Amino acid sequence: MNMQPGKLITFEGIDGSGKTTQLRLLEQYLAARGFEFISTREPGGTDLGLKIRAALLDGAKGSVEPLAELLLYAADRAHHVRRVIMPALDAGKLVLSDRFYDATTVYQGYARGFDLGLVRYLNDLAAGGIRPDLTLLFDIDVETGWQRTHKRSLENNDSESQPNRLDQESHDFRQRVREAYLEIAALEPDRFRVIDAAGTIEHSCERMITEVARLVN
Repeated sequence: MNMQPGKLITFEGIDGSGKTTQLRLLEQYLAARGFEFISTREPGGTDLGLKIRAALLDGAKGSVEPLAELLLYAADRAHHVRRVIMPALDAGKLVLSDRFYDATTVYQGYARGFDLGLVRYLNDLAAGGIRPDLTLLFDIDVETGWQRTHKRSLENNDSESQPNRLDQESHDFRQRVREAYLEIAALEPDRFRVIDAAGTIEHSCERMITEVARLVN
């Protein structure tokens, strides 16, 4: 099934919210119904993005200057949008992205304290006018999210499951991120759908499928 025009669906939430798991479940749902789609992520959706991802997430807390962090995310997005997202949308495909510019707004803007006007300018510049058609925000309290992340790191030996630089941030930092997500979701109710991620995977998936079906059918 080819869709015209393409749609961009973004997945947001604090670490441990289950957004990546839900993205994989959505892939199965769409594939079973014949939709044309691609899945990607930020940072790391391109070869260049993988190098930027390593630079941003590896290392100890404080090893990357905050301004450098902000600009690296913008650089990743500028490359990602033009090399991956725009071509897929132009081809009429659905694009599923694990994080997009809202993550920069909350992590670097609200949580790090950068001027929100500057952050929005960089987001707009990097995104080239691309705006998500639907943003799924998987919301969970900070303590539960941290426990899930810690449990995942103990159960899995792969590099993706191990704590990264952002995982070493304080509880207060994570709380600012969560509150910022909920604030911007309230400001853009036409685009955001907040999904309670504290329950079962199946419950979150059911709500996600309902929202996506409204967009694509």
